[in-house]
Amino acid sequence: MKRRNKFDHNDVVILIHTGEKVTINKSCYVAKMKKYTYTIKENPKMFYFEEEMKEMI
Repeated sequence: MKRRNKFDHNDVVILIHTGEKVTINKSCYVAKMKKYTYTIKENPKMFYFEEEMKEMI
């Protein structure tokens, strides 16, 4: 099965808007929007879309 989401649980990524390094807590697919959302450990009440994050180099 091909993986469609970009990030996994415990991946460290950078929020594009702030430049902050964060850790992915969980992901969820939103069928109506056809996008994945992610919550982060540092602020579990917020969620972000894939295009708001980038991988660590």
